[in-house]
Amino acid sequence: MCKKLTKELVKFLTPFPNEVKEITLWLRGFVWDLHPEANELIYDNPHALTLGWSPTDKVGHTFCSIAVGRTSKTVHFGFYYGSQTATPGKTMWGEGNPYRYILVRSKDEFPVKDIMKILRDAYDSSLLKVKAQDQPPRGQTITKLASSSRLTAGKRKR
Repeated sequence: MCKKLTKELVKFLTPFPNEVKEITLWLRGFVWDLHPEANELIYDNPHALTLGWSPTDKVGHTFCSIAVGRTSKTVHFGFYYGSQTATPGKTMWGEGNPYRYILVRSKDEFPVKDIMKILRDAYDSSLLKVKAQDQPPRGQTITKLASSSRLTAGKRKR
């Protein structure tokens, strides 16, 4: 099942404090429960560990992400095209074009209902970017990039 933890992800989370690991894994389960058909794209790089979900294996189709800062040790739950998504309750941060996010300090403060609505809209929008020739894998974890000090990049099924 897609939600099962992978050895690779646990390795990537090793340098982070336990509360950051718990929030990250909880958010990951939250997305998998809502979108088991999507693919999880893991980017492990020097600045952040990022988990993104896409209906394909392409980052350009990503509809949401979790980013864990290596220096700040903060967890962002974001939407790559968040600037194009209605934001209930003005919960999103960021002035970038197009990324928007919320800073997640605890599970209790996470605005589940607002985010579920944004997730539905973001997923639907991401599907519009997929062309007919894109025949993606479904429900997989794919490591897209790894920092030189980490595991070698490549596709890996759970």
